[in-house]
Amino acid sequence: NMPGGRSGAKAWVDGVANVWLIGGDGYPGSNSAAGSLNDLWKYTVSTGEWTWIGGSNLPNQNGVYGTKGVPSTTNIPGAREFMMYWTDATGNFWMFGGDGFPAVGSISVLNDLWRYNPTTNEWTWMHGANFTDDPGVYGTKGVASPSNVPGARHGSGAATDASGNLWLFGGYGNGPSASTGNLNDLWRYNIASNQWTWISGTNQLNQFGNYGTLSVTSSTNNPGGREFPMLWSDKSGNLWLFGGGGFAAASPQGHLNDFWKFNTASGNWTWMGGSTIVNQQGNYGSLNFPSTTNIPGGRFSSAGWTDQFGNLWLFGGTGYATAVVPGRLNDLFMYNTYTNEWTW
Repeated sequence: NMPGGRSGAKAWVDGVANVWLIGGDGYPGSNSAAGSLNDLWKYTVSTGEWTWIGGSNLPNQNGVYGTKGVPSTTNIPGAREFMMYWTDATGNFWMFGGDGFPAVGSISVLNDLWRYNPTTNEWTWMHGANFTDDPGVYGTKGVASPSNVPGARHGSGAATDASGNLWLFGGYGNGPSASTGNLNDLWRYNIASNQWTWISGTNQLNQFGNYGTLSVTSSTNNPGGREFPMLWSDKSGNLWLFGGGGFAAASPQGHLNDFWKFNTASGNWTWMGGSTIVNQQGNYGSLNFPSTTNIPGGRFSSAGWTDQFGNLWLFGGTGYATAVVPGRLNDLFMYNTYTNEWTW
């Protein structure tokens, strides 16, 4: 057994160290042309074996939503790529939006929220629409509501905080209307209440960032609209945001390397490093030596994770190294949140 070649898929690790993989855009198991996928796989590390768990071996499949809030073995999200994902404290997998297929019709941006229980092998449609291009319902900033929902989108930053809340930042898609663009809205989803809250940012498209003063927190600070940034959470409850493709302090649109911290208690952003100008080259310093002057170059679609010590890790993406021409990157950086230093 082996998943076909693909891009834009999502993967996670469960509580017993199995690796799970879903979707993306690529090759199914039917010798047909490439397309959007919704196949679900499990890789058992101890045996070195893949298991096809669910979804289709055909491309471009519509979703089976069932009844909102009701798990079922017949439910399955439609084929998609560039969706957002989280894992919760009980080992469930959560997935939101992306470019994909709804219950009926063709591919576009989605805002459906799904939960997968690997123990029961059941998907549950939890929130959002079962159709594409659904505008967001923002409600009142800071106030949760059953009617609130982020607009359909792909390429958002996603992270989970210490309390188990799911966080979503930006991406490309719908604000409160049918128009699409780069977003800079920050959302929090409470698993227990099944409610979204618009926390920060605007409900408008293609907004420039308001940087304020480096390392100074302010209620008026806000990152600009962007897609495919990296978002982490630390042990103190802060969110950290790096880069993406979008808007800095002014035009034009490009590759970002601005670095931000969001305090979830105060609800304020702090510009921590990087540039207010797009398409900046990286400052690498010396290999394995931390420095406050080091910074990765502008990029989007990086991989990232947090280690047991609370350090933030960033790998690759598409953007700038030390040359003036962007390309695919394989540099690995670590950021120490206590010393405010990047290490190549």
